[in-house]
Amino acid sequence: MAFVAFIGLGQMGAPMAANLIKKGHQLSVYDVNRQAVEVLTGLGAKGADSPSAAASGAEFVITMLPNGDLVEQVLFGESGVTESLSKQALVIDMSTIHPLQSDRLCQKMSQQGFSYMDAPVGRTSDHAIAGTLLILAGGTEAQVEKAKPVLMCMGSELINAGGPGMGIRVKLINNYMSIALNALSAEAAVLCEALGLSFDVALQVMSGTPAGKGHFTTSWPNKVLKGDLSPAFMIDLAHKDLGIALDVANQFHVPMPLGAASREVYNQARAAGRGREDWTAILEQVRICAGLTPKIKQ
Repeated sequence: MAFVAFIGLGQMGAPMAANLIKKGHQLSVYDVNRQAVEVLTGLGAKGADSPSAAASGAEFVITMLPNGDLVEQVLFGESGVTESLSKQALVIDMSTIHPLQSDRLCQKMSQQGFSYMDAPVGRTSDHAIAGTLLILAGGTEAQVEKAKPVLMCMGSELINAGGPGMGIRVKLINNYMSIALNALSAEAAVLCEALGLSFDVALQVMSGTPAGKGHFTTSWPNKVLKGDLSPAFMIDLAHKDLGIALDVANQFHVPMPLGAASREVYNQARAAGRGREDWTAILEQVRICAGLTPKIKQ
């Protein structure tokens, strides 16, 4: 079993640290909230008065903090982790922070001779309690292998995201899509209600279509990701149907800002001559607008 310093005992961090103790690891813990520290010491952890004290002698240092500035302060600030950190130790930042800030922290740690990787988590605080988090590991192959036995005490699934900084990148993209989709789904649900449609009926239908399952796992693998833009459902028709939905919503005074914004993406695709291509060609259109090289010739 390893000696782990755990810094950040909030809603996610506290149960994660508790699971490390349950799995037999020796823990030194630090948080500005002394009550949170006392809870963990009651489970067998050793409380520390500073990040530096927590990290002294640790084989692994895990940070689980609200933002990147706090991670940087904990690592490099007064009484920070790097004041006492062994060059053989591995720092694992499990916070959700800006990926470019994560890159800078990784570079700064490396320049000082320390080992650092990112490993943010997916799922919720309930999963943190149960020890069934999704771990998104961003590090070298050696770092991920070294960290895996510790990380899997807190999660039930680990995905190697493909190198340093890639864990936080995939976490950011997943959260972006999930958060934006939450608002778009709310627009659709309210339109159901305004039109007098049973939500249970909508749920039954959407659960079996890309609306509920998502395009990453349904329409895209069968069309655009295979390089096939022959129309199963044309962009022109998707644009038409979206326009009808927005018109109905307008008549029933249902705000649809995300739907309206998405129509502009379809307008761009039609203006680029993609109207008769499959609706999954939206992926190619957005790639081109981002200045990336097209993958499929029109």
